[in-house]
Formats: sequence, C-alpha cells, structure tokens
Amino acid sequence: MMPEKTRNPFTTLFYKSIAGRWKVLPGVFILLALSACAAVGLDYSKPRTEVPPELAGEVRGAGDLTLWWAAFHDPVLSEVIEQAISQNLDMKQALARLNESRARRGLSRTEYYPGLDASGEASRSRSGESALSGGGGGIRESYSAGFDAGWEIDVFGGVRRSVAAAEADLEAMEAGLGDVRVSLAAETALAYVEVRTLEARLETAAANLTAQTETFELVGYRFEAGLTDELAFQQARYQLKSTRSQIPALRASLDAAKNRLAVVTGRPPGAVNELLVKSQGVPAAPQLATSGIPANTLRRRPDIRKAERELAAQTERIGVATADLYPRFTLAGAIGLESADSGDLLTAGSRYWRIGPGVSWKVFDAGAVRRNIEIQTAIQEQYLIAYEQTVLGALEEVKNAMTAYVEDQVTQESLTGAVDAARRAEELAREYYLSGMADFVDVLEAQRSLLSFENQLAESRGAVAADLIRLYKALGGGWKSE
Repeated sequence: MMPEKTRNPFTTLFYKSIAGRWKVLPGVFILLALSACAAVGLDYSKPRTEVPPELAGEVRGAGDLTLWWAAFHDPVLSEVIEQAISQNLDMKQALARLNESRARRGLSRTEYYPGLDASGEASRSRSGESALSGGGGGIRESYSAGFDAGWEIDVFGGVRRSVAAAEADLEAMEAGLGDVRVSLAAETALAYVEVRTLEARLETAAANLTAQTETFELVGYRFEAGLTDELAFQQARYQLKSTRSQIPALRASLDAAKNRLAVVTGRPPGAVNELLVKSQGVPAAPQLATSGIPANTLRRRPDIRKAERELAAQTERIGVATADLYPRFTLAGAIGLESADSGDLLTAGSRYWRIGPGVSWKVFDAGAVRRNIEIQTAIQEQYLIAYEQTVLGALEEVKNAMTAYVEDQVTQESLTGAVDAARRAEELAREYYLSGMADFVDVLEAQRSLLSFENQLAESRGAVAADLIRLYKALGGGWKSE
C-alpha cells in the first residue's frame, strides 16, 4: 500500500472510511445472495404453432429465398430491388427504430450497476440579526465535496425482467426490419413487373396499329380502284382509330408505373427511366412445384417472429409489474469532506462517511400495483391474440398465393394457344378477303380478336410473375432468418 502522504485526499478518505467497518458486510452479502433468486412473474414459453396437416406440404424449385429475385434472371430487376433496400425511406425509418431499440436495451442494462454522483459546494450566507442570540448579525461559510453511491439490489427480479423485455423488444425490431425488407422487395418487384407488363401491352398495341394501318391503306387503294365498297373502308378506319385511342392511356399508365418504381427505390419520379431502357420484357417466372405450405414458413416469416417477440417482451413486463409487490433493497453510501473554513476542508477532521443497506416497501397504494399487473396481463393477452392472428393471416396468404400462381399458369397456357390461333385466323381472313372469298368484317373480327388475346396474354404473363412474387413474400423470402 502506498504511503498515505502520497495519496489523493479522497483515496485516503476511502481507505479510512471502510477500515474496521465490516459490520455492514453480512447484510450486504445476504442481499447479494437474495438477488440470485428466481425473478417473480411469468416465465415465458414460446407458443407452439404448426401448419395444419391438411395444408402441410412443400415448394420445390424455389431456390434461395433470401435472394429470390435472382430466380427471374433479370439483372435490371435485381438492381432496382438492391437500390430500394439501400435507399427506400421506409427501410431507413425501420433501421432508425432498430437503433433506438438497441439504445433502449443498453439503457435498461445500466440498472444492473450502482450509480455514483460527485458533488461539491461552496456557500456564504448571512443570517438575520433577530435570529442570532445577542442580536448581532453574522456571516457563515460552508464548503463540501464528496461522492454519493446507490445501488438497488435486484432481489425479486424486476430489473432482470425489464432487461429481458428490452432484449425481446430489440429482437422484435430486428424482425420488423426484416418484415420491411420482405415487403419492400416484393413491392419493388411488383412495381417492376407492372412496368414491363405495360410495356408489353404498349408494344402489342403498337404492332397491331402498324398491321391495321397497312390494312387500312390496302382497303383505301381497293376503294379508290372500285374493288370494294365504302363500308369496308370506314370499318378499317374505325378499327385503326380504336386501336390508336388505347395507346395514350397505356403510355400514361406506364409513366405512372415508372414513377411509382422510382419512389419505391427512394428516388424522385423519372430517376429509374434510364435504367429501364434496358428492356428485359416481362420477367419469366421459374417453374415451381407446390404441394402445400412448407412447415418452416412460420419460422421464416419475419412478421410472425416480430409478433412472437412482442408477446415475449410483454410477458416480461408482467414480471416487472409483479416485482412492485415486494420490497426494494438498496445499498447506499457516501464519503466526502465538509468544513466551515476552506483551509480546513482537506484535514482529517472534515471527513465524513456513511454506508449501509436500506429497504422501501409500498405498504398502501389503494391497489395500484395489482391493477397494473392486471393491465399488463390484459395487454399480454392482446399480444397473444395478435400473434395467433398473424399466424392465421400468414397461412391464408401462402395458400392464396399458391392457388393464384397455379391457376394463372393454366390461364397463361390457354391464352398462348389462343394468340397462336388468332394470329393464324387473321392471316387467313386477309388472304380470303383479298381473294374475294370472305367479307372484310371477317378481317376486322380477326384483328380485333388478335389484339384482345395478345393484350390478355401480356397481362397474364405479368400476373403469373406477380403471383410468384407474392408467393415468395408469403414464404418469408427476402431476408435471412436466424
């Protein structure tokens, strides 16, 4: 031990204040032993939830669900999704909430440790003359400096429950960030598919407009030559005008879809137009074999994980409220210097100290603590119901997405055949009309049917891609689950 004369005055004060003061230690050890006891309140048990046997199955060919968009083999799609994940404002807001939750967890952990306050004061005062014996006024000086320490010993686990609740809150926020990522990836992909679908419909309308323009010009030549009547000429004319009238609405919808895609990626309208010039067409949906809902769906989905962690946090808060039924044990102490003369402040006679355990207990509070326990328990029941509702919603979403994906594939296959037949019928109708074997109305009907079927096929391809995106989202794809 260093010589006393070389020590800081407060260090000397500390050593002398505890020397020979071992009487309080047995009480301290008892409190520390009690703090290792089990915490009051409910011990959380994770709800067991499984896919019903009649819905259970598997999805084959889905690939890596974390980066499911790579299965479409569309580099532009992958790029816009990556931009959205890094720049979208909802994603940034969710990340900020996660950082807040991390800080709150750190704040809750500080309750495990004692607090130490340093204070110092120098004052000069004058008392009223009538307050002094002998009737003479006087000036008083006071000087003090010291440390105050306090520590609440977590005997009944209120602090432990509070920290556990903060941990569960943080895990819920992490799952919430994953939920935003899953939804954002799906929303971005759906916006991209809408853009490509509208582009395909616009290309279809433009191609049909070109073909109908040629037909109109051909009928015009025949009309001028007296080989056909004016009726055929006017019919060709209104067919051409009708097709041309659809294009402005498609262009407006396409522009709106591009603007929506830009905003989803966290950029102003029009910012992704240059990227979209590299047209890939409607993303081709890979073939998946579905036989039911995979059992790990309920473990992968971040919204279910989030709801379960919120339930866990609220269960811990019941323990926090229950701990208020019991006494609070503290260990407090102080060391310092105080003197009426600044010159004597650092002398031995100015030292003071105190140390010892304390207890406080709410003897009467009109039932406020028990009412708070009831409130926290009722809130926990709400979180449990919300968790169960989230699970049911997830099962519904997966089942609906699977059904839509399977049925829309059948529709697409039928429309592909219809387009082939309509294209051949349009060729035959033109040939028959030019050879005089058919009326021009047959040509009009064939062209109208071809435009309709090609438009429906483009929409169907977009619908199948969108169905698969929704299925990936329903399966919890787009984030890395633990």
